[in-house]
Amino acid sequence: MTPGSENDPLHQAVGNGNGRRSGLLFSLLTRLSLLLVALLLLAVVVSLGIHALLPDEFILSAVLSLILILPTGLILLRNQLEPVIRLFHALTGTVISYQDNDFSFGIHWPISDELGELVDAHNALGDVLRKQRLDLIQRELLLDTMVQNTPVAMLLVANKGAVVFANIAARQLLNQGRKIEGHAFEDILNQVSVSLREAIQRGGDGLFTVNAKDPEDEEEVYHLARRHFSLNGRHHELFLLRHLTVELRRQEVQTWKKVIRVISHELNNSLAPVASLANSAAELVRRGQTERLPAILQTIEERTRHLESFIDGYARFAKLPTPRLESTDWVSFINSLKSQVEFKLVGKLPEERVSCDHAQMEHALLNLLKNAHESGSAPEEVSLSIRMIQGVLRIDVMDRGSGMSDTVMSNALIPFYSTKRSGTGLGLALVREIIEAHDGRITLHNREEGGLTVSLFLHLANAIK
Repeated sequence: MTPGSENDPLHQAVGNGNGRRSGLLFSLLTRLSLLLVALLLLAVVVSLGIHALLPDEFILSAVLSLILILPTGLILLRNQLEPVIRLFHALTGTVISYQDNDFSFGIHWPISDELGELVDAHNALGDVLRKQRLDLIQRELLLDTMVQNTPVAMLLVANKGAVVFANIAARQLLNQGRKIEGHAFEDILNQVSVSLREAIQRGGDGLFTVNAKDPEDEEEVYHLARRHFSLNGRHHELFLLRHLTVELRRQEVQTWKKVIRVISHELNNSLAPVASLANSAAELVRRGQTERLPAILQTIEERTRHLESFIDGYARFAKLPTPRLESTDWVSFINSLKSQVEFKLVGKLPEERVSCDHAQMEHALLNLLKNAHESGSAPEEVSLSIRMIQGVLRIDVMDRGSGMSDTVMSNALIPFYSTKRSGTGLGLALVREIIEAHDGRITLHNREEGGLTVSLFLHLANAIK
């Protein structure tokens, strides 16, 4: 059998075939054993022949036998082992290809022996890895398509501040559609709006608004969520920015429909008995039985007052008057709040006096402080902070309650949305109306150690020293 010929066991060793040579074949161990036995028999025959020619030269005959047999044995042994060695080289090459995620190679070994079983197992492993690789690539393509086309802006930042990944929505929001991977996160934040930068730098999840570029357009509302995790042994932070303006408008329409149904129901519940009582009163007057008229009139008065109170609550929200700006004395303002609700003042009051509508601002802060007490927070953990930062008045109302879930936070500012059984859903919505009437904005975010912070930002140009 000549190496490299068509009868070579490893002829075309690297390929995709898995066929086996038919016929009576021996295992590798059997072939090597037969070769050894054949060499021993040949050595005995040659030694006996030389010894017959040189009966008195035993050592010389042994040396001559070795010289004659050794080359033949080496040639036969190499003929058997060379295909095996080439097979090992082929296996080494395919393993290196597997390490490079290339699973397109297979090994062909035509003999049914121990090495054939190894080749079959190796090829089966390659088929499994190749299939898994194809499945993984298809899943990665599907996932990348979904991530890139989702309306939620997704941004992955490494612990050293470099942007690792950003989808299309994140590029549109942060860099006008241009690629931002590899850029420093701080450099990207310097290009975005102040409210967005503050929301990201503040930490935790939250709801914030971004002023529209066109003054005639409405503010854009976003919800920020962030997650921390380790990737390849390094700390990463994932930012998810969800645009809620369209959803808020849709939910506002649904909410107004619900409000109309509630008002219609309340009107029917009040007007129907009033109409019935009025008919009864008219009938009693016609009969001259006036002794029951005071009770009927009192019931009518109670129902009308209840209806008046009900309508007035909605009217206050729908017809918020224009703020009457007055210079603020912070000490008297805080004392007035403390006389109505318990809270802890954090930090010093600002030295600047600003102009605002005292009644509206007090009503807004009372709503927030009462919500903080109703959140499950301990009374001593409800706090208020008032600061002046670069010409912007910032008021923070903080608690250590249960905070807000993503669903509640995304709906918290919608009028008439409430998680309380008897709530009207006007509290935070009215606060938002008051703050926006003062040319300001409101943000909500959960605190890292539990609780909620509601921040009011008033961009007042008429701050007074």
